[in-house]
Amino acid sequence: MHINSGDTAWILASTALVLLMTPGLALFYGGMVRAKNVLGMMMQNFAAIGVVSLVWVWVTYSLAFGPDWGGHGIIGTLHFFGLNNIGDNPPGYSLTIPHVLFMAFQMMFAIITPALITGATADRLKFGSFILFITIWSVIVYAPVAHWVFDPNGWLFKKGAEDFAGGTVVHINAGVAGLAVALVVGKRKGWPKKAMPPHNVPMILLGAGLLWFGWFGFNAGSALSANLLASNAFVNTNTATAAALLGWILVEKLRDGKPTTLGAASGAIAGLVAITPACGYVNVAGATIIGLAAGILCALAVRLKFALKIDDALDVGGVHFIGGVIGALLIGFFGTKAIGGVNGIFHGGGASLLGKQALAVVVVAVYSFVVSWLLAMAIHKTIGFRITEEQEFEGMDTSLHAETAYEFGPSFGAP
Repeated sequence: MHINSGDTAWILASTALVLLMTPGLALFYGGMVRAKNVLGMMMQNFAAIGVVSLVWVWVTYSLAFGPDWGGHGIIGTLHFFGLNNIGDNPPGYSLTIPHVLFMAFQMMFAIITPALITGATADRLKFGSFILFITIWSVIVYAPVAHWVFDPNGWLFKKGAEDFAGGTVVHINAGVAGLAVALVVGKRKGWPKKAMPPHNVPMILLGAGLLWFGWFGFNAGSALSANLLASNAFVNTNTATAAALLGWILVEKLRDGKPTTLGAASGAIAGLVAITPACGYVNVAGATIIGLAAGILCALAVRLKFALKIDDALDVGGVHFIGGVIGALLIGFFGTKAIGGVNGIFHGGGASLLGKQALAVVVVAVYSFVVSWLLAMAIHKTIGFRITEEQEFEGMDTSLHAETAYEFGPSFGAP
């Protein structure tokens, strides 16, 4: 293995950038809930860093990227259990960075994926049950899906399905899992009749800004080298995000009369989600169209939860699932081998790639939804997954963590 110092430096920086996304997500989600639940929301996201980091180095990295078990592309072996044999090259890769750094980079993806789920179930999860859920979910859902799509020996990878940085593995996976858990735990008390507006929009914007910043490591870092492909992924990421931001607030202006800052932040996230699978496969025209489509369609999709009567509190399904599907499928139209991958329909490649993308979308969505629902139901029927009605009325911060985010008592501001 030849180690390139420039590539290593870039992926070290990218790994740190991707880790920063989870605290950014905590701020983004924390600002969107009511003030009595902000710490409970952020605690779930920070706890995901601790839980998944340990599970990843001991078990799930090996299942996701270890030598294929049985030769069927379904799951890896425990060859890298506890980072044993980490001096060996991961099968199918020709890395120019240390293997242990590749492991750490992929760990950050594994951390943020279950953290995304928390947006769908905001305000009502028992903390201990959440910890149990993400521990098991990381092993039985995230690891096999990552192996199918990301690992060169995975069956969807070998079929030619393209996912540069996690449209299926991260966003579709987390989006449908969030919907499954939301169905199991049920609606928040008072939803949808009672208004539950965000308590801190500046916090939302700060979180969205940190996510946008960290996403350059997420997407451009997935080139695993400091090269032209990383540069194209970087530019495509920013281009699609900008287009999606404008697309979302355009929908708000036409539909509601006024664009909102919450809409701008949500549009940016939708664009980041949609370009994630495509950033290393499309040119800037494709990135612009993907971003614009995501901004418009996700802005419309978030209203579906009312028609479907699913309390997806912070629109994980409408943004991450729908955005991930948009990005994954549009690779089949806008993919070009001039950037990476193969040609899609608009570049003379025919419909073959679109079919492979659709297969990956459907398989990952169905597997993640079914297994997540079964796991959530098992927890719900045994130790319980939802806080009590009294705890929900009081708020997660004081009832679960004996803390408050803000002190508004008579001594507020006193020296």
